[in-house]
Amino acid sequence: MIDLDEQGRPEPPLAADEVGTLLGFLEYQRATLAWKCAGLDAAGLSATVAASPMTLGGMLKHLACVESDWISTWLHGRDPEPPWDTVDWQADPDWDWHSAAEDAPEQLHALWQDTVARSRVLVAEAMADGGLERLARRTWPDGRAPSLRWILFHLVEEYARHNGHADLIRESVDGLTGE
Repeated sequence: MIDLDEQGRPEPPLAADEVGTLLGFLEYQRATLAWKCAGLDAAGLSATVAASPMTLGGMLKHLACVESDWISTWLHGRDPEPPWDTVDWQADPDWDWHSAAEDAPEQLHALWQDTVARSRVLVAEAMADGGLERLARRTWPDGRAPSLRWILFHLVEEYARHNGHADLIRESVDGLTGE
């Protein structure tokens, strides 16, 4: 049984093994992003705070990109999937962030949700094929490859950092506060 908090987020388990704890925290961070982006129209997803160009819509698209890149491309060695496969990242390294302004809220939510669902399946496959020690198929130029453990911790860190930004942006949109 999974305990949910007052926002409907799954609480990370208090006394689980490493895999359960790590995946529990990743799911909690994903649910936090979903909460911060829920119920907003295009204007809400395009709002910025202060001098930062970050938006909640850009965050959804960026984190979909991060999930796809680390889980599908790095871990499983697959080619980038749409929409990432046609982006000229050399010409526009922040494409995921600013192109979100061209997408409808439904498109942004669907892209992120579909990517997260695919990541869950691919992580389960990797867990069955070596567990947390399984190395990514893609390597750094020096030949080293991150483990599934490293990739999952990196995803938790990426979500946690951006969820702090999401908190500030959402509060500026409609006053919604919390963690």
